[in-house]
Amino acid sequence: MNKIPQTIQQKVGQFFFPAVFINDTEENIQETERLIREYNIGGLTFFHSRASAATNYEGNKKIVFNDDSYKQLKDRIERFQKCATTPLLISIDAEWGLAMRVEKTPQYPYAITLGALPESESHLVYEVGKQIGLDLKSVGIHYNLAPLADVNNNPDNPVIGYRSFGENKEKVAHFALEYLRGMSDVGVLGCLKHFPGHGNTNVDSHLGLPVLKETLQELLENELYPFIKGIEDNVDSIMIGHLAVPALNSGKDTSATLSKPIIETLLREQLGYDGLVISDALNMHSVSKLYDVKGQLEWEAFNAGNDVLCFAENVPEGIQAILENASQERIEESFNRIWKCKEKARILNQAEIGSGVLDFERTALLNDKIAQNSITKIIDNSNSETVFAAHKNKTLAKLSLYKTEDNDFFKMLNTQLSSPEFAIKAGDTTVVTSVEKDLKAFDTIIISLFVPKAKPLNNFDIEESVLELLGKLLKSKKCILYVFGNPYALPIIPNAKHALGLVEVYQDFVEFQKNAAIQIIENKNCVGKLPVNIELQ
Repeated sequence: MNKIPQTIQQKVGQFFFPAVFINDTEENIQETERLIREYNIGGLTFFHSRASAATNYEGNKKIVFNDDSYKQLKDRIERFQKCATTPLLISIDAEWGLAMRVEKTPQYPYAITLGALPESESHLVYEVGKQIGLDLKSVGIHYNLAPLADVNNNPDNPVIGYRSFGENKEKVAHFALEYLRGMSDVGVLGCLKHFPGHGNTNVDSHLGLPVLKETLQELLENELYPFIKGIEDNVDSIMIGHLAVPALNSGKDTSATLSKPIIETLLREQLGYDGLVISDALNMHSVSKLYDVKGQLEWEAFNAGNDVLCFAENVPEGIQAILENASQERIEESFNRIWKCKEKARILNQAEIGSGVLDFERTALLNDKIAQNSITKIIDNSNSETVFAAHKNKTLAKLSLYKTEDNDFFKMLNTQLSSPEFAIKAGDTTVVTSVEKDLKAFDTIIISLFVPKAKPLNNFDIEESVLELLGKLLKSKKCILYVFGNPYALPIIPNAKHALGLVEVYQDFVEFQKNAAIQIIENKNCVGKLPVNIELQ
C-alpha cells in the first residue's frame, strides 16, 4: 500500500478509471480486482448497474433496484482499496447527490432548481456541495464528477437541460463555483463539465455526436465563461465533452475529447489551465464506435490531452498503446496532475474508509430552505383569494396528475382547503373522460402536475390525452396550476397562459410540495426566478 508507482507502466496505469457497477456479479468484481493488481489503475468510476448506464438507457434494459446498494457500494470500495498498491481515487457522477446512482440515499434538487434561487441565496448551493461531499465521503468516495458548467441556452437540449444552473452565464459560473467550494471544504474533489460547453446542443452525446456551430469568439462570450471563471479559481478538474466544434478544429467534426486543438491549444495554452483533464465516458456512442483496434480510442483520447480516461473499456490495450506512442515527458505531466489530486484528497497515506453515516435530517432541512427560496410564480391573479372564496362556496376541486390524491401537496392544502379530489395516474388515461365530466360541477380547480420525466423526450412522458384535458380546463375554468418538475415542460402545456395562477415548483420532494401548499394558503410571495426563458402557449 501507499507506494509511489515506480515503473513507467505503473504510472500509465494511473490514467485509467474503468467503470464499476455497485450491483455487479462476483465474476465482474474479480475482473476489476485483477485490473487493479495487474495494471495499477488510478481509480474507478461507480455506476448503479450495467442496465442503468446511460448508453444502455435507450435500450430500456430492466434496472433491478436494490435497497442495499449503499452498503454494497461501501463494501465494494473497501474491497477494491485493499487490493490496490497505490490508493485508488474513487469517483462517481453525483450531480444531485448519491441518489443519482444509489437508492435510499439523500437527494438534493437538480441544478435547474438551484438556478431559480436568487443570487443572494447562493450559500444554499454551497451547502448542497458540502452535504453531497459529506455523503460521498461517508462511503469512501473522494471525487465527484460534477457540477455542470454548461450554459443551457437550447430548450431542445435532450441531455443537459435540468442538469444546468440555467442560461445566464454569470449565474452558472457563480453557482458552479459555490457548489465546488462546498465539496472542497469537506475534502472532496470536483469537476466542471462538459468543456467547451454542452448547453447549445440538440443531440444526446451518449448516443450520437452533437456539433456546435459557434465560433471561438461566440464561445468565449458565453459557453466558455464559467470554465474561465473555474480556471481562475483553480478548479480541481475539467471534463471534456463528446461534442464537435468545427470552428476550433480546422473545420472537422472531431469530438472535443479527441481534439488536440480544443484541449491542448484552447484549454491549456489559451486559457492557461494546468489542472487535471478527464474525458467524458469513453463508452459513449459518440466515440466508442470510432476505432476497431482495442486501445486506439484510449490512446487517441490521451494524445489529445486528457489525463484521465473515464470509463475506459480496454485497459491493457490502452496502456500498451500509450507506452508505445507517448513521450516520457507527457506521461510524467499527466501522472503528476493525478498525483496532485490524490494528495489533495488525502488518500495517499491511507485510503480513508467511509464512516457509513448519512444525515437525512440535515438534507431535509436544506431542501426545505431551497424550496422556500426557489418556488417561482409565473402568473399571479390573487390566486389565494379566489381559492378561498371557491372553498367557501363549495365550488373548489383539486386535480392531481401523475400522483394519487394522497400526495403531500394535497394533504397540506387540506388543513385549510379541503375539497373533492381527483387524480389521473400514468397510463390511466381511461379515466380522463370521467374526470373531465366530474369537474364540470366546479368553477375553480387547483391542479398539481407532477411531470413524469426530467428529460424532454416524448413531451416529458406527459400523455396526449392529459395535455388535451389540461388545455380544456385552463381555458374553461379558473385554474391554479402547480408544476412539480422541469420548467422546460411549461411551454408544452396547451393554454398555459390562460391559467388564473401558474406556479413552477421544480421538484416533487415532500419539502417542495409542502412549501407549495403553504404558498397558496398564506398567499406568500415567491422569490424564485425562472433560470431559463420560456414561452407559454
